[in-house]
Amino acid sequence: MCFSGRNTHRATFVAIAILHSIGFIALARAQDPPSSPVTISLSDAIRRAEANEPVFAASLAIQKSASIDRYLAKTALLPSVIYHNQMLYTQPNGQTSQGGQIEAPQSAPVFIANNAIHEYTSQASINETIGLKQFADVKVASANAARASAQLEIARRGLVASVVSLYYQVSATEAKRRLLADALQEASTFTDVTQKREAAREVAHADVVKAQLQRLQRQRDLSDADVAADKARLELAVLLFPDPRTQYSTEPPGTPPVLATREEMNRLASINNPEIRSALAGVRAGNAGVTAAKAAYLPDLALNFAYGIDAPQFAKAGPEGVKNLGYSISGTLDIPVWDWFATQKRVRQSEIQRDVAKVSLTAAQRRLIANLEETYAEASVAQRQLSLLDQSVSAAAESLKLTKLRYAAGESTALEVVDAQNSYLSTEIAQTDGVLRYQSALAGLQLLTGTL
Repeated sequence: MCFSGRNTHRATFVAIAILHSIGFIALARAQDPPSSPVTISLSDAIRRAEANEPVFAASLAIQKSASIDRYLAKTALLPSVIYHNQMLYTQPNGQTSQGGQIEAPQSAPVFIANNAIHEYTSQASINETIGLKQFADVKVASANAARASAQLEIARRGLVASVVSLYYQVSATEAKRRLLADALQEASTFTDVTQKREAAREVAHADVVKAQLQRLQRQRDLSDADVAADKARLELAVLLFPDPRTQYSTEPPGTPPVLATREEMNRLASINNPEIRSALAGVRAGNAGVTAAKAAYLPDLALNFAYGIDAPQFAKAGPEGVKNLGYSISGTLDIPVWDWFATQKRVRQSEIQRDVAKVSLTAAQRRLIANLEETYAEASVAQRQLSLLDQSVSAAAESLKLTKLRYAAGESTALEVVDAQNSYLSTEIAQTDGVLRYQSALAGLQLLTGTL
């Protein structure tokens, strides 16, 4: 098959036009200004993490499932209602029998268990089982639901702790990057000063070498700070965004709040701790499990009420006015007699599980006391050191200023200036770490007391 010259030129023109359009669109997209970074607050970061973190989602699903189990256990205490409909045909055996709902002889079914050749059933049936086990199962399900809710809160607080740590770490690494950038600028300025003084034959070349070494060290430190800041941002972005490369910024750290009293912390922690709630719910579930196991020693009463028809005709009345529509009531009492000690073993098994739950409760109480004491001590020390760190930064800044003035006057060496620069940078980084330490300890206390 061949194409004419006109068609070939037309196809070529269309292809060139499409390629130009694609190139124009790509160029336009490339020239679009980048979107501004999103500012994420701590509360917004926690909310985003709760929507994206899989472990928290699994805990939420378990809590919802436990709530449904509690509902199902409660519904087991109520009567169930079904409407049963059935049509049964049985082959006749060739004989006739007298009985049933009519006086005339009728064909007998081949199966002796069936009542007639044609049988229609249409009945509403209400069933109710009364026993101690059903009530104990409700207590078990309620305790398990309470424990699942407590475990969900534990998972939430663990997620919040991770988000808070990463959020403050992002702020700290950004602050350190700014400090090191300023330190690099300071080292570069001092290098220029030494080079000018060397050119004026006021200092030796050793001062220039020392200043250059300091500048090179600051360049390496700044590179490491850039990597650490980017890594911290990516670790937090994994929890917040579908794409971890999303550009965002955190809110600048404000003034740290004042630490509450130890008595207030103890009071809040004692009434709002999910580990204690989970352990208490476990003990309740264990006690209810023992009751449910012991319920197998007692009889169960089953009641049934049926209303409808069960007759050879699908009608309210049969031949000769026989009533097909009616009701029946039955009651069954099952009394356990012998089960080869299976119930006894189940009771013992449930008692073992209950004892483990009691041990878990005491362990959770001890751990809460220890965590509260440790975290409060950490926060107290970090808070007291904040003012000391501020004084250290002010003193180091003053020392650097005076040392530079003395160097300009020829009264100090380059080594002293470098030492002053290092001291100033070290105190600024220590101040940043001190604020991070206090914020982290305070967040730990807020998690223990349920205020975060």
